[in-house]
Amino acid sequence: MKINLKNLRVWQKDYIKNKKRFNVLVVHRRGWKTVWAVLDWMLETIQEIGDYWYIAPTYRQAKKIAWRMIQKYWNQITWFTYNSSELIVTYVNWSTLSLFGAENPDSLRWLDLKWVIFDEYAQQPSWIYWEIIFPMLNANRGWVTFIWTPKGKNSFYKLYERAKKDDRWYTTLLTYTDTKLLDEEQIADARLEMTEEEFEQEYNCSWEAFMRWAVYGKELQLANKEGRIKKGIYDPKVPVDTFWDLWISDAMTIWFIQVVWQEIRIIDSYKNTWYWLDHYAWIVLAKDYKYNKHYFPHDIQQRELSSWMSRLDTAVKLLGNNCAVVPLSSIESWINAWRLIFKNVWIEEWLEDLQNDLSLYQYEYDEKRWEFTKKPKHDWTSHYADMYRYMAITYEYLIRTPINQEDQPKIEINPYNNTVSNEEKTLDEIIFADDEEVELEFNDDVYSE
Repeated sequence: MKINLKNLRVWQKDYIKNKKRFNVLVVHRRGWKTVWAVLDWMLETIQEIGDYWYIAPTYRQAKKIAWRMIQKYWNQITWFTYNSSELIVTYVNWSTLSLFGAENPDSLRWLDLKWVIFDEYAQQPSWIYWEIIFPMLNANRGWVTFIWTPKGKNSFYKLYERAKKDDRWYTTLLTYTDTKLLDEEQIADARLEMTEEEFEQEYNCSWEAFMRWAVYGKELQLANKEGRIKKGIYDPKVPVDTFWDLWISDAMTIWFIQVVWQEIRIIDSYKNTWYWLDHYAWIVLAKDYKYNKHYFPHDIQQRELSSWMSRLDTAVKLLGNNCAVVPLSSIESWINAWRLIFKNVWIEEWLEDLQNDLSLYQYEYDEKRWEFTKKPKHDWTSHYADMYRYMAITYEYLIRTPINQEDQPKIEINPYNNTVSNEEKTLDEIIFADDEEVELEFNDDVYSE
């Protein structure tokens, strides 16, 4: 069986004829990208035996989109068997088509994978492909196709940019003017009903636009524009603080930050699953950082009935007495607090998972009222967002903590505060000597080596 190329558009024919082992299709909303990829993928299963997977952001989306499509196009063919409860199609040659959601990445492990389609990959954890799917595909020299509409400049944007420069990859980006699938009336209606940012992203495949459902969309866009996401922001002279989001079966996340006056520099992160606290403590202590404090969420103080010890007691044994607990606060309060201090945040460029998850952190959608709520959605993007929560709560304390008392220059005379004697003081001792408000004018030469 082959696709009749006469019935396809020019851009569809190009993919069918020229696709490679690795493919990226960036297409506008309602661009028939899923139909386009899945039909070709289904016909391949007839020609070569193996397991073929379709992975959507959620299992519900996979069933709603691709499963209905498969049944629509293939329901009159008798040499397939359908399992609607498992979302599996079995061919007479024992090839299988299986549909999955990305909610539980560790369950996506198999042997004889031939081809995987990632639909709306920008809404899935970016490490699923590299850590789980690629090793299985590579063992069989299998194929992969990514299809999505842009969701901001995140790790998926970088994947597309990298793929364009690699001859092993087939890439294409199609706006509504390229496909001509929508008429003038449809485009006019879309412009009236959508914001300019939404239209540019959904129909012109703009990487710059942010969506109104993104909690930190504007803030990340501004950070990119101002150059606060860059390489090499780590300063070995400044101590490091860590922030922990504690889980066991779910992803456990640690951030490594440095505070330089009012700046917060996110220099490193670590995330893993199914390990106990001792594993993460070993990871932290193995890094070549000089630590100031380790901050944990409030629930670390809960005690176990068997030993009457809390996880905080365990953390202190593993990491030392420089462990602190972040107080509990409402979600709304810390979102507002973090927006106020985001202008002082710098992010190491290679932390792509962090940038991606934060850009996709979104508000819940109320289907009954047809509007977004003020409550953020709890999913796989929440782990990094929780780190922001803890940092926002402790920000005022962090910026008042001495940068590094040992490395700070000594000043014999204090020109800023007459209540402090002329004895030798560190810069922090002078600035925070008392509660009197003093207008400070710093000389840059003070900080030079």
